[in-house]
Amino acid sequence: MAEASSRPDPDALLALAARAERGRLKVFLGAAPGVGKTYAMLAAARRLHAAGGAVLVGLVETHGRAETAAQIGPLELLPRRRIAYRGQALEEFDLDAALAHPSARPPGVLLLDELAHGNAPGSRHPRRWQDVEELRDAGIEVWTTMNVQHLEGLADDVARITGIRVQETVPDHVLAGADAVELIDLPPAELLERLRQGKVYAPEQAARALRGFFREGNLAALRQMALRRTAERVDADVTGYMRANSIAGPWPAGERVLALVGGDGAAEAVVRHARRLADALRAPLLALHVEAPSGAGLSGADLDPDPALRLAARLGAGVESTVARDLPAAVLAHARARNVTHLVMGRGRPALWRRLTGRNLAAALARRGGDFALHLVPAPALALAPAAAPPPRALPGLPRGAAWVAVPGLVGLATLLGLWADASVPEGGTGMIYLAAVVALAAGFGPLPAAAGALLAFLAWDFLFLEPRLTLSLSGVQEVTGAAIFVCVALLLAGTTGGLGRSAARARARLFGMRRLVELSRRLAAAATPADLLAVVAQEAERLAGRPACVLLGLEGEPVPRAARPLDAEPDADSMAAARWALAHDRRAGAGTDALPAAAWQFRPLRTREGALGLIGLRMDLPGLPPLEDERDRALDSLADQAAIALERDRLTQDQARLAAQAETEALRSALLASIGHDLRTPLTAIRGALETLRLSGAALSTAVRADLLETAEAETVRLNRYLTNIIDLVRLESGQLQPRRAPVDLDDALRTATARAARASGREIALSVPPGLPEPRLDAVLLDQVLANLLDNALKFSPPGSPVRVAARRAGPELVLSVEDAGSGIPPDQLGQVFDPFFRIRRGDSAPAGTGLGLAICRGLVHAMGGRITAQSPAREAPGENPGTRMSVHLPL
Repeated sequence: MAEASSRPDPDALLALAARAERGRLKVFLGAAPGVGKTYAMLAAARRLHAAGGAVLVGLVETHGRAETAAQIGPLELLPRRRIAYRGQALEEFDLDAALAHPSARPPGVLLLDELAHGNAPGSRHPRRWQDVEELRDAGIEVWTTMNVQHLEGLADDVARITGIRVQETVPDHVLAGADAVELIDLPPAELLERLRQGKVYAPEQAARALRGFFREGNLAALRQMALRRTAERVDADVTGYMRANSIAGPWPAGERVLALVGGDGAAEAVVRHARRLADALRAPLLALHVEAPSGAGLSGADLDPDPALRLAARLGAGVESTVARDLPAAVLAHARARNVTHLVMGRGRPALWRRLTGRNLAAALARRGGDFALHLVPAPALALAPAAAPPPRALPGLPRGAAWVAVPGLVGLATLLGLWADASVPEGGTGMIYLAAVVALAAGFGPLPAAAGALLAFLAWDFLFLEPRLTLSLSGVQEVTGAAIFVCVALLLAGTTGGLGRSAARARARLFGMRRLVELSRRLAAAATPADLLAVVAQEAERLAGRPACVLLGLEGEPVPRAARPLDAEPDADSMAAARWALAHDRRAGAGTDALPAAAWQFRPLRTREGALGLIGLRMDLPGLPPLEDERDRALDSLADQAAIALERDRLTQDQARLAAQAETEALRSALLASIGHDLRTPLTAIRGALETLRLSGAALSTAVRADLLETAEAETVRLNRYLTNIIDLVRLESGQLQPRRAPVDLDDALRTATARAARASGREIALSVPPGLPEPRLDAVLLDQVLANLLDNALKFSPPGSPVRVAARRAGPELVLSVEDAGSGIPPDQLGQVFDPFFRIRRGDSAPAGTGLGLAICRGLVHAMGGRITAQSPAREAPGENPGTRMSVHLPL
């Protein structure tokens, strides 16, 4: 319900609240380089600093201009961040330092030049405007500069005017979300003079600029763009202020055009006329459709307004729809809330009684909206031609002509009931029976059959029941008055009940459409793969359209069929030409459209913000199929919107997963390189030192020393071999190349072999506990031995010399559990979940023990390959006065 209200607009208040939560943004906007944006920003900052305000210069590009550099003066400068890139040291804005600097915190101001700048690789954000957004999210007020040609929405226009495609752009919403925009304007002639004087570029560069970008026509066009964008911004500020403060418009601060779209044949003509008027006034265009609860729209007609609303959206209008009982009040309230100055509507053909009483919409707007300019658009010839009356509607399942059979049938039934009750009911009471028949006709078939039934019922009632009977004459004032009341009530019931029936039918259709959309959303969300999603879309399109359907996705600009219902439904070569056109132009094409209408198929784009992802195709040339109804056409459009959202969501999910995998791979690669750099160098250095000593001084060394050097070289060689083996095993695990060779394994023998080997190598005692009668699981004996070796090596390495290491085996339901327990210092709780990650080493304070951090990661991979799992527990025991220790448990299936 749209009613006039003296309360502030909630949306405007929410927008103000959202802005209050962020840091302010002020943009110094210019038409071209050299107009003085940076100079003006620094001058304003100097004035703020002189008044006692805190100002921090985050980054300012002077481009060698002495007067600009001099403006920095006493302002505090933030040191720039140096980034190494391709052998060069690049200087960029230091975002982290700005976030932490006290002068940037409120109420301070941070100056950050060149909003459209692209940051060097290695920066947190690729664009400087993203740095600004993060600063604002932190509550920091930012002043910045930009030229109008860097606005993303003007990129194509700038390229056509100047012949140069701007690469560094800023999304339009960034400028729209700024709290203040200050235009720094300079006439083209003065800017060219500054350029010739060398105040903008060096002489050689200035000469090239004068022959290219800095031509007077280019500068004039860019200046017009900057002025227009600033005017639009000021207009938006005025409108927002009016809505937030509940000020009734319009204020004559700027022109704004509102097209009133009804459900008649003139609706599209109204939209086109409003677009021409808005272009002539250089004003924004809005389109509004108001529907009454009874279903009648602005024009009082019963046609579908959606085609005109879609046309308005294509022509760049802001489109809105609402429901209201008082149409003129709703239109005027909407226009005042948006500071509209011009109303455009169709002249229409209201009923004669509305024209005579002045109750048509145009007259009401002219009478109640004297502060608006009202434009009446004459309807085109086709719209003025009298349209064929639509056939009366019938109840579901009945043929269209059933209404005219029902009229005499229900009146005849009422007559039989009246004759049966004639003796016991007064003659006036029989009229109520006929009124019931009129109500039934209105509810079931509409007002026109009900009006015909009312006339026939009156004739039957007068002829059979009113005195004198069997004549159509009336005698006495009472009979005449009763007959007049009957006719009025019958006609009133016919119109009112018919209107209620139409409203109920529309409500049922909307409810059915909403249920269908909810069901479609559920099915799309439940699709596990993109192929399942496309199959759901094709199936739903076939069900809605009642004809073969397919879904095509764009692959390098070429539409490729990906799903169809039935499965053999595929467009022919001629139809594929229409599909290519629809995908390239993001518009409908094919049968029933204005683009390649000779094709057998019709294609509807799946639109996203980045263009058409694909198409829904419908075969339209099958004989015997009726054209698509408006309700089905709208449902198919909704299906296309839902499918596009689902496809874009799936694509974004895949991109996010791909980026996460790339980041993980990059982190693994970096860790691998760092580990190789350290863990290969250490044993190689020891081996090289021992061998060089033997080569240079071997003859002078004693036998024991030589043996010790050879033992060192051998031990480091074994260590190096183990490290390289771990790297190879990790690569095999990550690539899925490791396939276990399963066979029954004697656990007692496997555990005794592994513990004996570890005890000999370490010189320490290892306690083993294996109960008799354990079953022999089917495992890979080689992989199991490697798991045990890594776990024992880990336990010995991270426990004090002489402390016990315990190995045990036991059965736990359907699993065998092998545990290796040490008496070391344990694992900190915050690191327990990371011990099985590649290259992870436990840190205590600033130190980390020697090792590659691969042993436990390889254990986890090998155990998983054999169908088991591995867990870590620390502390392993709660005995006071002892080290907590760690227990590694391997759970293997039987």
